Amino acid sequence: MSSPHYLITSISNSGSAPENSFRKLQNAGACPSAPYGEMFKLEVPSLMVGTLDSLMNLSDELGKTDSIIESIVRKVEKSSVELAGKKGTELTVGGVPATRYIQQFAWDYAKYPNRRPLKELVTLISSGVSAIDEELKQLSNSYGDKLASLADAKRKRGGNLTTVDLNDVLEDKVVKNLKMFDTEYLKTVFVAVNKGQVETFEKEIYVLGGELVGYGGPDWSRMPNGLGQPQNFGSQVDRHQKKGSPVVPGSLEKVMEDADSVLYTVTVLKGMYEAGYYEGEEFVPGTKINLLEAFSKILREKRYAVRENFTYDPSQQGKSAMRMEQLQVEVDNMRSGLTRWCKTHFGEAFVAWMHIKVIRVFVESVLRYGLPVDFTAVLYKVANGKEGMLVDALDKTFGETVKGDDAEDEEEYHDFVLIKFDP
Repeated sequence: MSSPHYLITSISNSGSAPENSFRKLQNAGACPSAPYGEMFKLEVPSLMVGTLDSLMNLSDELGKTDSIIESIVRKVEKSSVELAGKKGTELTVGGVPATRYIQQFAWDYAKYPNRRPLKELVTLISSGVSAIDEELKQLSNSYGDKLASLADAKRKRGGNLTTVDLNDVLEDKVVKNLKMFDTEYLKTVFVAVNKGQVETFEKEIYVLGGELVGYGGPDWSRMPNGLGQPQNFGSQVDRHQKKGSPVVPGSLEKVMEDADSVLYTVTVLKGMYEAGYYEGEEFVPGTKINLLEAFSKILREKRYAVRENFTYDPSQQGKSAMRMEQLQVEVDNMRSGLTRWCKTHFGEAFVAWMHIKVIRVFVESVLRYGLPVDFTAVLYKVANGKEGMLVDALDKTFGETVKGDDAEDEEEYHDFVLIKFDP
């Protein structure tokens, strides 16, 4: 069921009793002869007027503030619906449905003192709603991060050998039979390969990264007499004259397989140090190349899953399941907490929105009808599909509709205050 539409209207009393204005507004659009909606009296408190310039400036600002607060109300409402899903309950304002709060609106003098300057009052209302918006962002981000962590844990827990936590699937007796190295120069890594790539992987593993390792050195064939003697070759030596793969020959071992993939271990050179040399009298320090990182990148480009950050630890078996259960509990608690937060702060934001609407009615009425303040405001709950008829009836009773001179200016001006409200 769609939310009802409202029109807030005010007309000048012109020195007569407010009851007369109320009757005119009722006869114009909420009576048997003009059944365009249901009408309710709208309480507009006696607010501080200030100067004409301040009211005109505030009128422009209020339209923007109204739109900003509405967007925040919608955000809170949307978050609540997404969190609650089909089990969601109607959001309320002060314990009553939003429609009832609107139709029975009463100014909150304790929260928004009517004797404060209008500018301060608007700032007080908008800053309170901005704080709600900022808190919603923080809570939503935290909840989103926790959801992502849970999804990642589920993916690892229920995935194949390319994603699963290997501590949960490897058995101690299997690992003990593997030749594993983690020294200054060598590192054994786990690689998961989809079954469709197994044949290719086993054929090319020992030549992958064939451009990474340089085995070159001085060409002793040109100076055999210098073999074994101290020589200063400097930068003239091509240290990459001969190249090869960092994979240790014969190190590939099949560990296990599942329905989708096969897990291997392979031992590679961790890095390579290129010795320094002299440029004249100045020594240029050598550099160390991270072969493991470069080799892992090549494997990933081939769509082989390198489990390079994995270190077997039998004490971690089963902990990923416990971690996932803990994350699920945390997500459920955060969802419940955020749902309660939305229910509470929807009401707060909606109250602020309604008060801004009332301030807009006051400011527009004073600018249109002048001083002293003497007008009557009502709220029309528009009957389905009859908004245009209601506006036409009000124009016919209280004045004419005037459109802007600019052809692109679609804004309509009326001889009375008219503000739309779609909660």
